[in-house]
Amino acid sequence: MFAKNKSSQRLGIAFQQQGVSLCSVPVQASDVTAGDNISAKVLFQHEKTSSANFSKTIQKLHDDFELSGDANIVLSEAQSQVVQVDKPNLPENEINSALKWKIKDLVTIPPDNMVLDYYDAPVLAGGKKKINVVCAPKDELRILVAATEQGSVKISKITTQEFAFANLLVAKNEANLLVCQQPNEEITLLIVKQKKIYFQRRLRGFAQIGSKTAEELSFSIIDDISLEIQRSTDYFERQLKQAPIKEIKVLLPIKLENVFIEKLAENSAVPVSLLEIPSPYHQHREFGAAIGASLEDIADTKEAEVLAGVPYDS
Repeated sequence: MFAKNKSSQRLGIAFQQQGVSLCSVPVQASDVTAGDNISAKVLFQHEKTSSANFSKTIQKLHDDFELSGDANIVLSEAQSQVVQVDKPNLPENEINSALKWKIKDLVTIPPDNMVLDYYDAPVLAGGKKKINVVCAPKDELRILVAATEQGSVKISKITTQEFAFANLLVAKNEANLLVCQQPNEEITLLIVKQKKIYFQRRLRGFAQIGSKTAEELSFSIIDDISLEIQRSTDYFERQLKQAPIKEIKVLLPIKLENVFIEKLAENSAVPVSLLEIPSPYHQHREFGAAIGASLEDIADTKEAEVLAGVPYDS
């Protein structure tokens, strides 16, 4: 009875243009040691809101559910920007401070309000070493962090939906292409191998795909997405000199997801199937990004940390 209390929960909080999705799931058994006094629960909750009210929505979630645990936050596509640049020839501990000036003309966030991190990009044959720089506005992050870190909730990572989606995929030596979406967000294409992102692209114009009929999907939408997939795989195989992708995995939280997969398979030379959500949460596909963020592996790679450890209050 005198055992030290330890949180039994991992929180995934995914911000979207029209809401906030929260999942709270128990830690893995390997995280729990003898003598820990814990009480686990499972919670999935979506709150409709606008970006202007994110902090109020997080407060509501705290008030309604008494949240606890280590939280990983997933920024929406509107909250972060990603650009690729040559890696500066500097010591690792100096790169971040130099990058804000290197990318200042490539993004819309002023350097003095910029929080950033980077991860290595695949090297083109004979090319310079590239990095992908992820940045977000410091003033917005400061508000979100203050709203989230209440009670026994502590933020472990701030990441993007691309890494959250990639974290749902089992590590494989073969490359998979993912077609993923959060509700009412644009579609994201990813090529992932061993949980590392080799290619990412946000497709524009497909945020309302969930409102389309089967006929509309078949008429033009599938063809348009198939073309983008072909362009992505050509880049991966020809420019990055990688072996062909082995499978296409789909996570579209829409009613016609199976129809989409069936039609996409007709246009594809490789198998197309559902990107499965880990059991027992497989029915909560609309929470895919939040679930991916809550899984343990996302904290285990430098690539997935993205904006972890940055000085939000500096």
